[in-house]
Amino acid sequence: MKIRFSRDPETELSRCQTGVTEEEVAEVLERPGEDRAGADGSRVAMGRAGSGRYLRVIYVAEPEPDSVYVITAYELRGKPLMAYIGRRLGRRK
Repeated sequence: MKIRFSRDPETELSRCQTGVTEEEVAEVLERPGEDRAGADGSRVAMGRAGSGRYLRVIYVAEPEPDSVYVITAYELRGKPLMAYIGRRLGRRK
């Protein structure tokens, strides 16, 4: 999968939350636990990266096959994390 990241024009750093690596984002996009429609044509992927952290990745599909543009990504914590885990456990029953 080809992945491009939204970057801050001044620093050239990706717009992912501090501490979230591009490698973790790629891991979640390759094997999301959930992938659903977001706002304004975006998609929301959630899953566990190899680091053990759970992430939410906001992205849009690009015209080129198997290519995405990542808008942002951040670690799931608190109630959003518990809701995600609950949904995942509910699917396994």
